[in-house]
Amino acid sequence: MRPPVDAEKIHRLLRELGRRSRGPGDVFLTGGATALLLGWRASTVDVDLKLDPEPPGVFDAIARLKQELAVNVELASPDLFLPPVPGWREGSVFIEEHGGVRFFHYDLRGQALAKIARGHERDLADVDAMLAGGHVTTAALREAFDAIEPGLVRYPALDAGALRARFLRFVEARDGA
Repeated sequence: MRPPVDAEKIHRLLRELGRRSRGPGDVFLTGGATALLLGWRASTVDVDLKLDPEPPGVFDAIARLKQELAVNVELASPDLFLPPVPGWREGSVFIEEHGGVRFFHYDLRGQALAKIARGHERDLADVDAMLAGGHVTTAALREAFDAIEPGLVRYPALDAGALRARFLRFVEARDGA
């Protein structure tokens, strides 16, 4: 098992991915890496990424850096589990650029909706931290959920009615707080 990842190690990973990739592309961080860099967690166990467009050579770089930095890297993003929020790319938050590779936090509305869909205690605490930090609002989450709801039929592992009920319970509890 690899040690937890801190902010310094994530920034080193990003610098090295940019340096070792052979061309431009965009890399979106999600999950614990976003939580760590935006300040509501001290560490994470892995770095979840979405590559779009994929920087040439990035997979060779990831394979080497996983070993060199002792970090778990996974390809995971909210749009693997839920329809993407319209405008997710424009809603993603720029972090830094290295060697023509741009790094962003994947749209926080999409991240929050995916965490609510999973419903784990830590995920819900992350969404509460996003709300408390002003990174998202319940109004923005409602608008984003309404936008993706028609596309839920394309995700057969989800029970759209149960997800809607979980989502409404979550935001109504925060709106009433």
